[in-house]
Amino acid sequence: MNRPQLRFPEFKGDWEKKKLGEVAEITTGSTPSTLIDEYYNGNKLFVSPADLQGNRYVLNTKTTLTELGFSKGRKIKKGSVLFVCIGSTIGKVAIANEESLTNQQINSLNAKANFENDFIFTLLEKNGSEIKLLAGVQAVPQINKTDFSKLLFSFPTLPEQTKIASFLTAVDEKLQALKKKKSLLENYKKGIMQKLFSQELRFKDENGEEFAEWEEMRLEEVCKIAKSGGTPISTNKNYYNGDIPFLSISDITAQGKYLTHTSNHISKLGLENSSSWIVPENSLIYSMYASVGFVAINKIPIATSQAVLNLILKDEFDLEFMYYTLVDFQKNIAQFITTGTQGNLNAQSVKNFELKIPSLSEQIKISNFLSNIDEKINHTKMQIQQTEMWKKRLLQKMFV
Repeated sequence: MNRPQLRFPEFKGDWEKKKLGEVAEITTGSTPSTLIDEYYNGNKLFVSPADLQGNRYVLNTKTTLTELGFSKGRKIKKGSVLFVCIGSTIGKVAIANEESLTNQQINSLNAKANFENDFIFTLLEKNGSEIKLLAGVQAVPQINKTDFSKLLFSFPTLPEQTKIASFLTAVDEKLQALKKKKSLLENYKKGIMQKLFSQELRFKDENGEEFAEWEEMRLEEVCKIAKSGGTPISTNKNYYNGDIPFLSISDITAQGKYLTHTSNHISKLGLENSSSWIVPENSLIYSMYASVGFVAINKIPIATSQAVLNLILKDEFDLEFMYYTLVDFQKNIAQFITTGTQGNLNAQSVKNFELKIPSLSEQIKISNFLSNIDEKINHTKMQIQQTEMWKKRLLQKMFV
């Protein structure tokens, strides 16, 4: 039976197989001459694959056209489905939110009678990764318009297409609202951090009194230990795959503020035969190579390479506050980076970072305030992930 697993109860019967070219008018984009300045920097949208960012609609574009430039290409109707058919991003899909032009890498689809653009969009969104495989392995992957038009999919009646499309549009609108909320929270955090660490915004103590002035200190002065790690010789298999978590820079960039696990492990023998050491939990881990200036708090004991500086704080300094201080200090690190094939920091320059530190009570107030914002951001991020997983399951069950 050519029917979906999950279906609205009022619909019965099999879906009918159709080629894309049978259900939609398909047009390949064109680019107005880039040699004519009068064609560009207007208020008309010119869509390229980079403008398809995983959202349902293309609301703005990096390149815009004047009315004159707009008249030189094949116009795409508002509501048309846009699908990337050439290049490394084959499979990206979106809907044109207004009349636009597209470049040659994009095919636009406009539904014929008895078919629904929003349904076609979701169908292509669901199958984008499989369609991409048709491009094969070549210098510039592409699916030509003829082959694209022959792609075969199953379609229900127009009323069922409309019902499915309306339901999934509502899911996408929920996702967009959550993403916007996350973006607003992140921008708010960025702005409030600038005000807090410039002391434009100050907290007061429990009695409503001003806190003491901030004191300038070197990073090394706030630490009991400030020491980098080391890497066991990679050719000795006995040094690896043990039970000691061994940090990679990618662990920091992937996990963010808190490190709860590592992708690699070393053995006790590897630890003993290198300059690595066990960094106790609730230390600051500061990246000096590759992703320079990233900072994290380890929630488990770990060993690290020489690519990071491990910081164990003195008791009079708040761990969370010092984390946010180093995050804020990222804006200054360019002047400390050594020149070479890849910009790095050295341990001594990091230890010599000059920081402004308030009293412990004010440190705690600041870190509690910023941690609360981070919790809201992480909660929203989790809601986005859960909604995306729910949508993915729906797509698998609501389509043939």
